Amino acid sequence: MARPERIELPTCWFEANRSIRLSYGRAAIIIRPRCYTVGAMSLNSTETEIKLPLTPEKNVQQAWLPSIGFQLKKERTLEQNTLFDTYPPGLRPRGELLRIRECGSESILTFKGRATAGKYKVREELEVPFRDAATMAAIFERLGYFPGFRYEKYRTEYTDGHGILTIDETPIGSFLELEGTAQWIDEKAAALGYKESDYITSSYGALYAEHCSKAGIPPGDMVFRESPERTSIKSS
Repeated sequence: MARPERIELPTCWFEANRSIRLSYGRAAIIIRPRCYTVGAMSLNSTETEIKLPLTPEKNVQQAWLPSIGFQLKKERTLEQNTLFDTYPPGLRPRGELLRIRECGSESILTFKGRATAGKYKVREELEVPFRDAATMAAIFERLGYFPGFRYEKYRTEYTDGHGILTIDETPIGSFLELEGTAQWIDEKAAALGYKESDYITSSYGALYAEHCSKAGIPPGDMVFRESPERTSIKSS
């Protein structure tokens, strides 16, 4: 069999191993396709999540989370988030999001697609970690995407091996997030003493806008007054 001039690679990388035998003349090459995650990026990922209010009446005590199967995954850390969009906005009217999250020495680039309406927030989520937030922001600006809304929160993350529970302390109050399958979310919410009527699917941006409207104050950025000055990304 004549060797083709060009072999198209699929979306994943290949590792020479065993499986598919391709023989050119008498020589044989044995290849097994094996996908790798490039830069820890998740492709074709869909997130299903809800928020729950943390109030004096609904106060989740972190000390007893292990009793329902949760273990600490990530210590309490300040997350500084910047949303990017074109001018005039092109992503927001479509319900899409482009975000740089700075979390200690780590930065994460996230794209989120339009959420489907329903009991849970379900949407496409693509994420990849990187190091230099300032350079990434500069690249976005060269491409016509500019920094806009900023929001901050202190996040503590837990897992039971099947889903993620986070406790978010924000400038407008504290919230609990559950991310996993729909069945898992319902089971864990009930174990924590919540009802379906407590489920929140709004984004932090929407919750902040609602908070400002009720308080009669002009909206700006949802940041802590005492938070450290950000030096890598500046809002326009």
